[in-house]
Amino acid sequence: MKPKSWHLDRRTVLRGAGVSLALPWLEGMSRGLGAAPASTSAELPKRLCAILFPYGVAMPKDDDPAREWGWFPTGEGRDYQLTKVLEPLRPLRDDVTIFGGLSHPRCRTMNGHDTGDTFLTGNNLAPVTYRNTVSLDQYAAERLGTATRLASLTLSTDGGIGPRTRSTTLSYSSKGQPIPALSDPKLIFNRLFGQDNASRSDHARLENSGSILDLVLDQSKSLHRRLGAADQRKLDEYETSVRDVERRVERAREWLSVPLPQVDPSTIALEANPDGPKDYIGAIYDLMFLAYQTDLTRFTTYQVGSYGPTLARTFPGCLGLEANWHGLAHGAGKKGGAEKIGQFDRFLAENLARFLQRMKDTPEGEDGVSMLDRTLVLYGSSNSKTHQNVNYPLLLAGGRDLGLASHGQYLRYGADTPMSNLFVTMLQRLGLETASFADSTGPLEGV
Repeated sequence: MKPKSWHLDRRTVLRGAGVSLALPWLEGMSRGLGAAPASTSAELPKRLCAILFPYGVAMPKDDDPAREWGWFPTGEGRDYQLTKVLEPLRPLRDDVTIFGGLSHPRCRTMNGHDTGDTFLTGNNLAPVTYRNTVSLDQYAAERLGTATRLASLTLSTDGGIGPRTRSTTLSYSSKGQPIPALSDPKLIFNRLFGQDNASRSDHARLENSGSILDLVLDQSKSLHRRLGAADQRKLDEYETSVRDVERRVERAREWLSVPLPQVDPSTIALEANPDGPKDYIGAIYDLMFLAYQTDLTRFTTYQVGSYGPTLARTFPGCLGLEANWHGLAHGAGKKGGAEKIGQFDRFLAENLARFLQRMKDTPEGEDGVSMLDRTLVLYGSSNSKTHQNVNYPLLLAGGRDLGLASHGQYLRYGADTPMSNLFVTMLQRLGLETASFADSTGPLEGV
């Protein structure tokens, strides 16, 4: 059967000087040369995203008036109640499971701020060698990452790999080597949409252009005329989204270019642009969303901040709080301290909720499935209270179409249940026949 003019290959891109703009899923991609649908649920992408924030959370006792600013919910099972910290996730309650009691047994005796390196590996960093093992995302990407242009995307606020025990990346290769994280939103954007073999003149045009969309405008107009009304609307929305991301990326980059003053971190007020961290965190989430929407990669990690004295430590200053994340975490048990760190943890939850909601609102395929239904999003910290390597604050979102149909719970586990059991469940939901990972004892019960 001859394809209609609006039938598109799933890998259709808009090309311009130095750029290659991948497209989101369109209805015109749902059929190939024949009449049979080509985008059944079984053929849609399976994705994994892991996000870490450092330093732990406030954990007031149940009879403490500050309990409403604790990270963990009250109650248990399906009858739990969110505190003010995770309240932004209420609209997504049926897509989220919150965990209590999980941690990596091998890491419990480590220094309290060494465990960011082990969040996705579950490995004890023995002194002298500090040798790590493969991270969850890279284990999956090595087996499932060949279908996309980028096998995985490793991001962090502070970039690179950092020193051992204060790593600025969550991702580790099969040999336990740290994978450098990208941190500059502009470089991330160009990594996603720039052509690696572009000429020097093409790179100059890309750098000098106000928008990547300007470089593919002619081809975009041509494609627009070939599409049906629904796909024309989707393409318009996508291009608007890309342009909004570009603007946010530029704002974040301007903030990053302002050098930190050489003073004690607690005195940094971020006067140059108090909204800088807001733009930055929002830009990183937007870039991960675009990477998924265009199927450039299916495996991402984002370290919001490391445990070292790095840029992310100043982030609370964007809310008018002390620009010392570590100090706020240490003060969580003092009078008024739980509310202060709780306000910042709520800000982080707001950004996560926006990311999850965008995925939930993005349909994929023809079966009423959303991007979130096909994505596993792990979010949490490797401390409970700061320096304590037990009872990590953790949640898992998405994956309904991958078999996670029991969301809407707060599940609590004993110390004999390793966090790696959750990793086994996640890998199995991605379609990998994995019986173990790190120190797991099997899949996690109740999920």
